Amino acid sequence: MSASIPDRINTANARVREVFLAFLSLGLRSFGGPIAHLGYFRRAFVEQRRWLDDARFTELLALCQFLPGPASSQLGFAIGLSRAGWLGGLAAFAGFTLPSALLMLGFAWWAPYLHGVWGQALLHGLKLVAVVIVAQGVLGMWRTLAPDTPRRALAIGAALVLLWQPQAWTQGLVIVIAALLGPWLCSQVHAAVDAQAAPRRDTGVAPLLLAAYAILLLAALAIGTRGAWLVQTAAAFYRAGALVFGGGHVVLPWLREALVAPGFIDEDHFLAGYGAAQAVPGPMFSLAAYLGSQMHGGRGGVAGASVALLAIFLPGFLLLGGVLPYWRRLSARAGAVRMVAAINAAVVGILAAAFYRPVWTGAVHDAADVLVVASGFVMLVAGRQPAWVAVLWCLLASGLRHWLGN
Repeated sequence: MSASIPDRINTANARVREVFLAFLSLGLRSFGGPIAHLGYFRRAFVEQRRWLDDARFTELLALCQFLPGPASSQLGFAIGLSRAGWLGGLAAFAGFTLPSALLMLGFAWWAPYLHGVWGQALLHGLKLVAVVIVAQGVLGMWRTLAPDTPRRALAIGAALVLLWQPQAWTQGLVIVIAALLGPWLCSQVHAAVDAQAAPRRDTGVAPLLLAAYAILLLAALAIGTRGAWLVQTAAAFYRAGALVFGGGHVVLPWLREALVAPGFIDEDHFLAGYGAAQAVPGPMFSLAAYLGSQMHGGRGGVAGASVALLAIFLPGFLLLGGVLPYWRRLSARAGAVRMVAAINAAVVGILAAAFYRPVWTGAVHDAADVLVVASGFVMLVAGRQPAWVAVLWCLLASGLRHWLGN
């Protein structure tokens, strides 16, 4: 005998709560950035809870890496969607993001009080953290996304172009050129034609989600820096979330162009927030909570933080829901896979250019800063220490230096 409607509703609600609590637990302790998050997810949902098998996990991961947006958060949304429907996807996002968003909002509240020698030492230490983390990110992406000569050439070319013309339109142009060259330069990359099908969803909703993604992106591009400040905030963060390939650290140049260049936030506070984001668990895109609250001279507050968070994550989730039903056919097309491989290589160059300007030029001022950064980099790469160790080292070194200097 089939379960009654109230029983089915209770079961569905129980699953949504289960998803929220599982991802809240991860959001409280998932240090280490996007790559580490993937390991946490596999251990929690494949090995321990067995919500999906390795084949399904790999399929969803491939899709999230294929799409623009925050790959680890998209994967979490997809796991929640698979487990408990659309409410499960939203529960996964809320649970995983809430702890880091609240911590970044707390840092935003505290930041204006960081005056004097020790406050400046802390802010400078956070900027040095950003140098170390982005350097590690560039190295890791160089190894994985540019493993051969054609893709390394794409990465180097992209970096040179961005150093020559560090504009938002240049980043878009580099990605378009890489996509066009991909089928020719990345002929050694093959489609996963033997991959199992991604979980099927209602294809009737998918076109609506893709249309919503495109319409909102066009609106965000058209708004630019016009309109009420909350509208400007939503447009700026939606553009960043919709156009960034690679997620994680790669969002840095997009957010800088969207926020620092128009004067919504100054570069020192931008880099300090990015450094602080390395010290909290959860998704890197939670940086949006800090940045949104600091918009327009710190007038953003909770409203700005909330709008920024929703706007930066929304495009990735719309794309995921829109592409998921068609993923098997898309992933079997060699041309599409090679285009994405070329785009990912160009993204390495984009991040490398951002590493030099503004990350390096905005934080490293003398030989002592170089020594602190080099030591932190060795800790992460050679010593394989977690990110919080580098955060602690940079903060302590900056504080000690300011103390000795006074």
